[in-house]
Amino acid sequence: MAVTLNELEQHLWGAANILRGSIDSGEYKSYIFGLLFFKRLSDVWQEEYEEKLAEYGDKELAADADEHRFDLPEGQRWADVRQHTTNIGEHLNAAFQAVEDANFKLRGIFQSVDFNNKERFSDAVLERLLQHFEKYDLRNSNVEADVLGNAYEYLIKQFADDGGKKGGEFYTPKEVVRLMVECLEIDEGMSVYDPTCGSGGMLLEAYRSVERHGKNPRSLSLYGQERNLNTWAICQMNLFLHDIDDADVKRGDTLREPKHLVNDDAKALRSFDRVIANPPFSLKEWGHTQWKNGDAYGRDIYGCPPASYGDLAFVQHMLASLNQNGKLAVVVPHGVLFRAGSEGKIRQAMIDADIVEGVIGLAPNLFYGAGIPAAILLLNKSKPEHLKNKVMIVNGAEQFEEGRAQNYLRDGHIAKLSKAYLAFADEERLSALVATSDIAANDYNLNITRYVNLGEAAEQIDVAMEVQRLLELTEARDEAEKRMMQHLKELGYVE
Repeated sequence: MAVTLNELEQHLWGAANILRGSIDSGEYKSYIFGLLFFKRLSDVWQEEYEEKLAEYGDKELAADADEHRFDLPEGQRWADVRQHTTNIGEHLNAAFQAVEDANFKLRGIFQSVDFNNKERFSDAVLERLLQHFEKYDLRNSNVEADVLGNAYEYLIKQFADDGGKKGGEFYTPKEVVRLMVECLEIDEGMSVYDPTCGSGGMLLEAYRSVERHGKNPRSLSLYGQERNLNTWAICQMNLFLHDIDDADVKRGDTLREPKHLVNDDAKALRSFDRVIANPPFSLKEWGHTQWKNGDAYGRDIYGCPPASYGDLAFVQHMLASLNQNGKLAVVVPHGVLFRAGSEGKIRQAMIDADIVEGVIGLAPNLFYGAGIPAAILLLNKSKPEHLKNKVMIVNGAEQFEEGRAQNYLRDGHIAKLSKAYLAFADEERLSALVATSDIAANDYNLNITRYVNLGEAAEQIDVAMEVQRLLELTEARDEAEKRMMQHLKELGYVE
């Protein structure tokens, strides 16, 4: 019997409740996602086996690896694991390893999952967990890929809610992603790249956008890179559960070791039609040491960002990953729009090069663990004639629905902001098409309220900006004090 999305969502979140008290809440996701993925693989394999057996009348042929989307070795499927009532974690681990070994596409996908630790997972807890997962048969005829994929995304969001600030490391609110994708006007046949892809939400939204416009989403070429092993695995499962098998998501540190290259021997980055990302805000340990004497991949064409803020390193990596007709959208903290020093020089160089197409200011408190307002920066390597030497500024400070712990963008807000941006026209209290000469006259400051004023509301946004400046100055003071104490220790003045 078909399972509804609501039933599946509640069922999956119920699995997390079984683990409460056994492991930290921040670690639930890897185990729940791993079990869900293994259950789906096993149920779909069994469904395919039954169909092929009915067609061929031959058990050996029906079980042949070539007859299945993924090969599940004999003795290592869900039903086989369920034969064991002791050392269940050991048998789960063995099955996960066997599935990885049999499927090149799945290599590493279960690496972050280890059930064979009885201090964490007693046989009793695992028995309860596996019984819970058996409530529903997850074969395709019961649960379509879209339904299961949506339930998986619901679970990602729930874990992000549960994780607070940590949630922002692997999840960007879907509404913000949709706004970015709408403004990028992604079309079929394009290549789309996310260099900090987290759980894969931006790649999936690009896919859905093409689908919503009645075109062929399978014509897209999807690429990504993610540093965190657990998050990379979640992303891979997310794409596979949405029936996307051909996305190329690599694991590694994008700024220090970009993986998408023209070829393995070259230091040249591969280029794409669209690049989209939400990098970590103001990352400290971003790789300044490697960049300060010249980036090996030539990404520092507009300058080297400061050691304490990696935002414009990510932006320049994305820019270097665009082809000559490419566009990018990236979430940045507001400080990127107005900070001076080396960041100011990079910003000036990009504006003078006429690659800055626009900025969309967002309302505060839309992101997990970041109450300050953020912005979407859009760059275009081939601006159309009517946008030459102009920058589109949209002030979205009033476009949100207030929530108890977090604010939200709704469909109406997304539509209003994306239409305003793509209209490339002035609209009172919302948008302005600004000449780059005017921005230059403002010392290349892109602070949104200089160009789109909300009256009294603008004062609130300026307060938010000043709070951010205060936080940055406090951080700089603390860092200077730390260095001073280190020097005093070296000189023997303090213990």
